[in-house]
Amino acid sequence: MREVAFIKQNKEKWLSFEQAIFNNDFKDSDELASQYIQIINDLSYAQTYYPKSKVVEYLNHIAAQAFQKIYKTKREGTTRFITFWKTEVPILMHQYRKFVYIAFLVFSLFTAIGVISAANDGEFVRSILGDSYVDMTLENIESGDPVAVYKSGSNWGSFIGITINNLKVGLIAFILGIFGGIGTLWILFKNCVMLGSFQYFFYEKEVFWESVRGIWIHGSMEIFAIVIEAAAGLILGASILFPGTYSRLDSFKKGAKIGIKILISTFPFTFAAGFLEGFVTRYSNVMPNWLSVLIILCTLGFISYYYLIYPFRVHNDIMENLSKSEN
Repeated sequence: MREVAFIKQNKEKWLSFEQAIFNNDFKDSDELASQYIQIINDLSYAQTYYPKSKVVEYLNHIAAQAFQKIYKTKREGTTRFITFWKTEVPILMHQYRKFVYIAFLVFSLFTAIGVISAANDGEFVRSILGDSYVDMTLENIESGDPVAVYKSGSNWGSFIGITINNLKVGLIAFILGIFGGIGTLWILFKNCVMLGSFQYFFYEKEVFWESVRGIWIHGSMEIFAIVIEAAAGLILGASILFPGTYSRLDSFKKGAKIGIKILISTFPFTFAAGFLEGFVTRYSNVMPNWLSVLIILCTLGFISYYYLIYPFRVHNDIMENLSKSEN
């Protein structure tokens, strides 16, 4: 059978199955399993006769979603919470990894703009951070503690206030994705330019290392989480601009559902960052360098692994199980 005829013959079935998976529209698990087997058969046929076709990639995607649904159905109940973090989020991160890459690329670009602007305009930092904040930081630098601002307030007060603020930033970055992703990019722009100019300010005052060993104790997870939240906002925006085979409304619902799950996945990291900022960063100037570096590497390594590496491991495991089920 020619590929065009194969697609024409099965297109409606595939789209219907994909829609049913999205809406969880199955009478029972047997119906899901039965249709899953049909998709696997179609995938095997496509892999045999059209190995380089995009239809193979498409059917792989549907099969992976169906497998995830079956996996969740079998393990629903007390393990639902674990499944969400262990399987569901990593699968979404793999499927939408391009948005994560775009978010990191934009993050790097906007941060560079902040650095370059601060380097070429002596008043730029003040225009971004405000005179009072810059003057306070200058006083802290002169007193030998550049990041003394993180010592203000109580441990718990700082932790709660900072965490609420970071949750608010992430939530706004996601919600503003409804404007085709432009709102999300604006939030990312403001935060990245501030970050870039702030770090250059410390570099210019020759206390860059002191700032790094303090700020990035909590900043590694805080900033990383904001980038992931921005990716969720971009997914929401793309669901409106590029509905694909869905109606625009259904596409929006799907994008919102996926984006919310990714947004929620960042909350533990945001809480952890707030805890570190409230209870650990304030002691950065008295702790040894090796301990500061260890905390930074561990926090950055953990969140990087979860969002950038672990999703590929989960995806590969699913593909391996799919191959076994085909045989």
